[in-house]
Amino acid sequence: MSMPDLRETFFQECEDLLESMAGGLRMLEQDAADAETINMVFRAVHSIKGGAGAFGLETLVQFAHGFETALDQLRAGRIAADPALCGLLMQAGDHLADLVAAARSGDAEKLGTSAPLMAALETASGGSQTDAAVAFTPVALTLDPAADPAPAAQSAPGKTRYEIRFRPDPELYANGNDTALLFRDLADLGSLEVALDATALPDLDDLDWRRNYLSWTLTLATDQAEEAVRAVFGFVEGLCDLEIRPLPPPRQGSADDSDAAPDRAPPSPTGKPARPRPTIRVDLDRVDRLINLAGELVINQAMLAQAVDSAGLSGIGSDIGLGLDELAQLCRDIQEGVMAIRAQPVKPLFDRMHRILRECAAASGKDARLLTEGEMTEVDKTVIEKLADPLTHMIRNAVDHGLETAATRTGAGKPARGTVTLSAQHRSGRVILTVTDDGSGIDRARVRQLAVSRGLIAEEAELTAAEIDKLLFLPGFTTSAELSELSGRGVGLDVVRSAIAELGGRVGILSTPGAGTSFTISLPLTLAVLDGLIVGIGAERLVIPISAVVETLRPAPGQVLPLGPIDRVMALRGAYVPVVDLGLSLGLRGPVACLDDAAIVLVETGHDSFVALAVDSIQDQRQVVIKSLEGNYGPVPGIAAATVLGDGRVALILDTNAIPGPETARPRIAAE
Repeated sequence: MSMPDLRETFFQECEDLLESMAGGLRMLEQDAADAETINMVFRAVHSIKGGAGAFGLETLVQFAHGFETALDQLRAGRIAADPALCGLLMQAGDHLADLVAAARSGDAEKLGTSAPLMAALETASGGSQTDAAVAFTPVALTLDPAADPAPAAQSAPGKTRYEIRFRPDPELYANGNDTALLFRDLADLGSLEVALDATALPDLDDLDWRRNYLSWTLTLATDQAEEAVRAVFGFVEGLCDLEIRPLPPPRQGSADDSDAAPDRAPPSPTGKPARPRPTIRVDLDRVDRLINLAGELVINQAMLAQAVDSAGLSGIGSDIGLGLDELAQLCRDIQEGVMAIRAQPVKPLFDRMHRILRECAAASGKDARLLTEGEMTEVDKTVIEKLADPLTHMIRNAVDHGLETAATRTGAGKPARGTVTLSAQHRSGRVILTVTDDGSGIDRARVRQLAVSRGLIAEEAELTAAEIDKLLFLPGFTTSAELSELSGRGVGLDVVRSAIAELGGRVGILSTPGAGTSFTISLPLTLAVLDGLIVGIGAERLVIPISAVVETLRPAPGQVLPLGPIDRVMALRGAYVPVVDLGLSLGLRGPVACLDDAAIVLVETGHDSFVALAVDSIQDQRQVVIKSLEGNYGPVPGIAAATVLGDGRVALILDTNAIPGPETARPRIAAE
């Protein structure tokens, strides 16, 4: 493996290490961490430092060293995990993640300065960031073979004894590694006996500081597998001479056991912990190619079924018909299995939101915390990547607009600390994300007043509470009276709405005055397939995403009314809905004099309104494979993508949020 490949592997491993570190620090902040959790955080930081040293990332090494020293003082019990220290460690974790990201991108300007945090960590550690702070007491080597062995490494029932011969190279120390910390990690796995071999150490006059003269022989008794022992030395491989071998168990009935009863039963073995499920790292391009092939398989299966049906060979109970049914099921299973490969838990995304909330709370002077639920809910990787910005906006909005100050909350009988809850769950083939705060709720009177003052609604307009809430999604709308780091720029929920709409999703609001506000995002599980409604316009067929369809109907005579020379509206449940002749709008045919015979598909657009699409016919509902047009053709107004139907013909997939049509007002209606 080349050096660039090794470097990229290191940064990929850093992602997992930073995730473990962040989770452990949150448990520490919530006073839910035990000794093993603190050790896990320490090992993560130490591993990052060791790998960074191997690639000469000195800034990262120095900060990680100061960070791990503070963590080492904490796990040794020399400092207490009070709120001030927890806050400092959280800041250090954020900064470490920034340093890793900057090192990965090679952008030195993003490194910033670590000096203030380093000084704070040194103060928290007791004023010393030297290696002397690491307490380690080696066990003396037993020279008398007749003497009893040291009890530390005696093999307990169910444990394996390993002999470890370890000689560091000078580069190991140059890269910022510490043998004492390696030995401490080994001691965490079981009982450890350490013997130093200093026979190669020369006289002081002959000492060369660039060389290493020391080596160790360690005996470890542990219930862990050999892989766990080797993992301790993971970031010093190639920087030392290392030999690990299991030792045979102590011989029963030896001289040490002469006083034991001859019929004593051997100790019963104890169960070993379950090993983690094996995983592999695969280039995402390979997965995408596999997904495309699975999609082509589904398309070809549909084409084969269409051809067999056209030839009259797919009668009920026929062998061909049964074979095609089995093939269709197999294709669906393959596609679902392949799509599951690209599915990932939302946990890494949720973890990022903790930092966003901390920064927003600090900027607004509010005391807030983030709770997460359903972190292991799996979503397509592409969807997760495009959710980061919308969720960031929503978290900021919840802290800045939703939560009150500590004084206001205590005055209202609430806890001084506000809570924002971020949750995810699967429901009816979609993923539902919810951002809920326990703040004051939406001030609807103020929202309505601002909308009137800006000419967004008429002063005499009668709006329901839900309709007032939806005004928050209008472009440029903000309730902030002052410009701040977080608010007042008129950019926020409209960006959220647009970003979610691009993913084929919707956003809803539910707010209770004095109790808080909840934003709900409904998204498809994947951007590779969708459930669509097949409609016909002349000889062409189009696909309308089912997620946007409210209802289908045939208009009654006189229900479609003219509005000006070209535009039309449809009377529906006490309101008027704009009608878009889809064939005319997309240039598929010329205008028609009457739409009374048309089929109407009522869809919800990205502007929280409804549009009636007039089509010639509604033909079918099916799952289709999405094929991008922009890569080979370019963007087309009103068209999101394309698909291939069973007869081999290409059908365009509509973008209901960008259908070209009349720029008439889009009144809101209550859809039943």
